[in-house]
Amino acid sequence: MTQENHHQGSHSSVRNRGLSPELFLPVSIILSAILISGSIIYAGSRGVSAPAPSPSEGGVAADAAVGDVAPKLAKDDVILGDSKAPVTIFLYEDYQCPFCHKFFNETESKIREEYVKTGKVKLVFRNFQFLGPESTAAGQAAECAKDQNKYWAYHDELMKQETIDGKENNGNINRDMLISVARTSCFDSKKYAAQVEQDKADAGKYGVNSTPTAFVGAQKIVGAQPYETVKQIIEAALAKK
Repeated sequence: MTQENHHQGSHSSVRNRGLSPELFLPVSIILSAILISGSIIYAGSRGVSAPAPSPSEGGVAADAAVGDVAPKLAKDDVILGDSKAPVTIFLYEDYQCPFCHKFFNETESKIREEYVKTGKVKLVFRNFQFLGPESTAAGQAAECAKDQNKYWAYHDELMKQETIDGKENNGNINRDMLISVARTSCFDSKKYAAQVEQDKADAGKYGVNSTPTAFVGAQKIVGAQPYETVKQIIEAALAKK
């Protein structure tokens, strides 16, 4: 996707709010990604284990990819929850995807309370940063936070930012977190640039082509599905253990 240069007004506004201008993604680019991908590449109905949803169905579409297998744990995964939890949920998200923020706030938060804290489910985040260089930078910064044992804390700070709603400066990276993590030598050296790109490439093996996409075991969930929908899938997975 071609990225436009930020106009001066955006830079000024970002600085005034204490956010990093290098990590600001114009709203117009995100909206075009939603509209173009949703209307040209994808069609279909809302639901789980279905083609990527249209914008109204709660997903942001990337380039198409094909796969028919479920992800597996890797040695460098940072697990949230009990590593021995019987069910694993893999989350493929872009830090600037508004529907990912919606899923985090409305669904994932409840999963954590009911299933992660009780030792039934563990979460694994995988980068699928495709909305531009700002998203890629956020993914690299989060990986750098891993070196300080702050991966999930940083992840959550990014996800707690306001989502894109047509106004400038929403859905961006928290400046204080950037100062403490992203602007360290780890980030500047692009230590995890290859890993972030590899996560994205590997996602194609599992048929991931939009965000958010989650896997509960082998069950693929596309879009910001409501908690009750995901809860049913989790319960079904637990029943098989």
